[in-house]
Amino acid sequence: MTEYKIVLKPVYSETVETPKGIEVPDGWRLAWHQLETFRALQDPDIDVVFNTAMTGDGKSLAAYLGVLQGNTEAIALYPTNELARDQENQIRQYVENFQPRNEPRIARLNSAELELYAENEGIKKSAAIATHGSQREILITNPDIFHYLHRGAYLMPKDSPDKLWGRIDKDFNLFIFDEFHVFSAPQIASVLNTMLLIHLTNRRKKFLFLSATPDQQLLERLDKAKLRYKLIDPKASGKYQFPDTEVRSQQLEQDKWRLVTREITLHFVPLESVSKASETWLKDNLGLILNHFLEHRGTKGAIILNSIASVKRLTPLFAEAFAKHGLTVGENTGLSSKTVKERSLACDLVLGTSTIDVGVDFKINFLIFESADSGSFIQRLGRLGRHRGYVNAYGQEIKFDRFVAYTLAPNYLIERLFEKADSPFTKNGTYDRAFLSENIYTTYRRINDFKNYYSRWGALQSFDLYRKLGHKTISQQYAASRDQFRADCEQVFGVSLGKIAGKVKACQVEWQEKFNKDKGNPIAEDASSFRGSSPLQCGLYDMTEPYEGDRFKTYDLSGILSNLEIEPMTEAAFMRLLKETSERTGQPIPKSRFEYCMGFMKLLSYREERSNWKFAYNGDLKEVADSWKVQVLSGIGVWQPDNRWIDKVNERLKKQAIVAYVLNRPVAEIKAKLLLPMHFQIYGICDQQTLLDPVPSYAIAFGQSAMLLDTLAYTFKNKKGGEIWIA
Repeated sequence: MTEYKIVLKPVYSETVETPKGIEVPDGWRLAWHQLETFRALQDPDIDVVFNTAMTGDGKSLAAYLGVLQGNTEAIALYPTNELARDQENQIRQYVENFQPRNEPRIARLNSAELELYAENEGIKKSAAIATHGSQREILITNPDIFHYLHRGAYLMPKDSPDKLWGRIDKDFNLFIFDEFHVFSAPQIASVLNTMLLIHLTNRRKKFLFLSATPDQQLLERLDKAKLRYKLIDPKASGKYQFPDTEVRSQQLEQDKWRLVTREITLHFVPLESVSKASETWLKDNLGLILNHFLEHRGTKGAIILNSIASVKRLTPLFAEAFAKHGLTVGENTGLSSKTVKERSLACDLVLGTSTIDVGVDFKINFLIFESADSGSFIQRLGRLGRHRGYVNAYGQEIKFDRFVAYTLAPNYLIERLFEKADSPFTKNGTYDRAFLSENIYTTYRRINDFKNYYSRWGALQSFDLYRKLGHKTISQQYAASRDQFRADCEQVFGVSLGKIAGKVKACQVEWQEKFNKDKGNPIAEDASSFRGSSPLQCGLYDMTEPYEGDRFKTYDLSGILSNLEIEPMTEAAFMRLLKETSERTGQPIPKSRFEYCMGFMKLLSYREERSNWKFAYNGDLKEVADSWKVQVLSGIGVWQPDNRWIDKVNERLKKQAIVAYVLNRPVAEIKAKLLLPMHFQIYGICDQQTLLDPVPSYAIAFGQSAMLLDTLAYTFKNKKGGEIWIA
């Protein structure tokens, strides 16, 4: 398919003799990094451990080895529900293999399960969390729930702020954060604040981060907090080998090195940086892809794209073509139902988005992927080469005979990698994975780390926790901890909490005066949240979903306007249909996820072409942009003349008060200069004076994206002659 091709050598990881005091199954050898992680977590002089072993090298066992030995209890935090389910199965397999004397009790909890459990049992969410957490050695949940239970979100007004976290933090000794590299500054700030709270109120707790690339901002701030950490890095310690001959591979196996990743042939497909380039290439090459499956029977594959809409449009085409040869195709996206996602991983080919590249372990030997930056490139390639085969539906073991990947990459990247005088790669060359990763990180697009966010907005989370530690029910109990928490936060975030208190007050006064409110503070609430609010989230009844009970979903308005054919519904009609469907199918559907939706719609189909639209403001955007600050705006609507439903959308949208930041620059310029992530919430916006401009000259960001943009906007302000803003 392309002339740009390299071979990636296999990867072997060093294993070690099992020391006395650790019990493993007969014939089992721990990897070096697994034993080192276990020892670091037992060391009283270490608070935080980072394990940066490669994907597929057993970081999960490193995390749970202490639990399997009966030494500790762990709460594990996974960023997606799919990963949490996958890891629960993995942990139960460890328990079966290790047969520990005291079998650890395992519970998994996500927001939907929490809602349904509380409803069915007739109890409060706080009681449901406490029930799931009690008498368990392993609690599997997500960082969102962990964040909010430490912020008192599940409590009643008269409850003590520590009613939940005081118990949870005491019950568990190890806190595991998996796939931590997917988090951005607001989530890292949340984790830092929560760690400081736990460290000062429940001492001698351990924190373990599993990530291929530890965040530098986190490491620097752990130093400032005087939290002692250890980095377990097999690559830097020479614990990986990359043999280039079969003889060398056999020698490593004889020396008890373990094969982690098999040899991979990696093709680079050059594409123009235009919309739907990858989708068009896949349509044009569907026949060639199918032929690969026919020529290499037993192949399992995945196609990972950036766009949900592209996956939705491509899946029926691939399914129809593959079905003629007895092959199955599934989809796995943020809009796919739980049933569809679970079934997709058993298909011969799965098309998906980031839902399948964040840690879920599936067995494939063929991969096509696009990426938005260096991090997603390495992450997605890491899905391949981890398994030698699989067991089919008839119980037969199928072994893979080769591992092949195609990366759909922008022209400029391939030019830098292959065509320059100093390019690191030659066509048909052989390289190791470490060399590839290093060069992808240096030559491909890297996204902004938003380092100014911590002092500018991250400390608002600190102030919120500090204030709650002064609650009358616990103020005496935590008096010393509260003082130290303040001092540590000011050191870590580099800002006085007194200054932050003034900022919170100013935001509250402006909100109350501008909107005639007697309470609330949307800006502070967004800054104190984990992922921010979703002011443009809509409830969808997905008519394209084959399983009736799975048709109720949420999706962002921007994605709806761009890619979906919809029909508006009233909230009452949506909720009535939800209730009727739940009763008819016997499948309970949690209602709380739709509580803050700004609109409700039926999803009829997916557009073949992206629709043109932009936000519109009924005031003067120049005045808003010249304020250079995060603010709450109302009167924001959508301009989309070919949409017959837009008036109904605007009727509700314009009443919304939304946390926003407006810049007097086009979106494309802002994204390019500030190195913003692909799915950053920033959009073109116009006012009455600029309504007919073909490209909006203003851009607007919402929620936490507005705060992230605020930390970078000084770049543009200085170029217009203003002073450089300093956090």
